[in-house]
Amino acid sequence: MKYDVIVIGGGSAGLMASIAASKQGAKVVLVDKGEKLGRKLGISGGGRCNVTNNKETEDLIKHIPGNGRFLYSSFANFDNRDIVAFFENLGIRLKEEDNGRMFPVTDKAKTVVDTLVGQIRKQGVEIKLNAPVDTILFDGESVAGVRLKSGERLDGQAVIVASGGKSVPQTGSTGDGYAWAEKAGHSITELFPTEVPLTSNEPFITSKELQGLSLRDVSLSVWSPKGKKIIEHQGDMIFTHFGVSGPIALRCSQFVVKALKQFQVGNVEVSVDLMPERSLDETYADTLRLAELEPKKSIKNVLKSALPEKMIPLLLAKTGLTDTLTFDNVPRQEWMLLAKLIKRFPIRVYGTLSIEDAFVTGGGINLKEVDPRTMESKLVRGLYFCGEILDIHGYTGGYNITAAFSTGYSAGLDAASRI
Repeated sequence: MKYDVIVIGGGSAGLMASIAASKQGAKVVLVDKGEKLGRKLGISGGGRCNVTNNKETEDLIKHIPGNGRFLYSSFANFDNRDIVAFFENLGIRLKEEDNGRMFPVTDKAKTVVDTLVGQIRKQGVEIKLNAPVDTILFDGESVAGVRLKSGERLDGQAVIVASGGKSVPQTGSTGDGYAWAEKAGHSITELFPTEVPLTSNEPFITSKELQGLSLRDVSLSVWSPKGKKIIEHQGDMIFTHFGVSGPIALRCSQFVVKALKQFQVGNVEVSVDLMPERSLDETYADTLRLAELEPKKSIKNVLKSALPEKMIPLLLAKTGLTDTLTFDNVPRQEWMLLAKLIKRFPIRVYGTLSIEDAFVTGGGINLKEVDPRTMESKLVRGLYFCGEILDIHGYTGGYNITAAFSTGYSAGLDAASRI
């Protein structure tokens, strides 16, 4: 069969590319190796589908630390405001939650997936499911189509690769597209897990004494071996049987991976600030005042009102304070050590869980080889890349899906305009 545009992958980027291309009148076929479209989209945002983030462009890009600046041109075509308008025009009402996250008012990802799939059908896109691609076909320096693993050949003037990265492989993202890109002459920057829990073999981790402890409104920092703070994020985290997880741990993960590689070390320090709104002196004074207000009470019990109870024995042991001490017997030097530990509780981490366990894939198609305005390959005419297969990665919170929708729209629009 001959088509104008062939889209490989039915995730966020592929669905949007199909909509953008078919809206221009192009004959589009969407091929996916799975049994249904939008599988990763269907589990995003905890099953509620965080369709975008409502922050201003500069702030949005700041939350996409993995080459977010590449997206300026793509956002000029289709940004987060356009994404909101797009869904609302399709009848999906959205609501804004904390930190600019946008969700459908139904709180169901199925609403988003069904509407997108319904729209591509309405626009005449042909859908081929259970149709894994074997390879992309070329005619000299131009794309010629694709061959499916069934042996069927699909001819097309444009091929859009939206096959995703290697994260969450149960949704079909198993990195198939990288080999096709390399066949076309593209280079792949090293893949690594991002937005993924951190691993540690600290004694208090392996003993599981803090397992299940959730910390709210704390900050987590990543430190270089030379003692320089690399990044800091404030929010919530949780201790696990293998290390630390939760929103701020996930956000720090890419910086841990990069630091381990850059400094060629076996582990790096991350530290928790249990009182990020207070200075060291304020922490010292405020906690000591608690003991002063209840001078007959042991400091172990006094501190329960200010610190996570599960951490108190560990904090006291690290500072040499006995938990039966009362205010009159508190050594001020050790109390200052306690205040410093509250402000910087160290955890040696040696890495992260695997790329398959990550929410997002770092690395991908080298962006120097892709036109940022159109997502077209600079090496092969008519070949496009969009979504997570590109070397673009952001934090969770609607940023990655915004990049996927935007790059998918740009690719689909340009691919159709070539016809």
